[in-house]
Amino acid sequence: MCIYASIMRFATRSYKEETDEALLYQLIRQCQQSSEFFIQKASGWALREYSKTHPASVQRFVESETLAPLSKREALKVIQRRR
Repeated sequence: MCIYASIMRFATRSYKEETDEALLYQLIRQCQQSSEFFIQKASGWALREYSKTHPASVQRFVESETLAPLSKREALKVIQRRR
């Protein structure tokens, strides 16, 4: 499973506007049932980074998916601070 965390990190790392949103969301969906702490953290981290340029998209994704609480919390940190 750690390959997914690496791919998610690569998918968002310093490419914000160039992030492949469909690929990012697909990888997170594949990992969303994982009970691994670092997979959940990586999923949330990738979403949080992407939310800096596409907050509405990340908000919709988080609301429509069954993510681990840790992933949700990490994903929404920047969005919630902006409110």
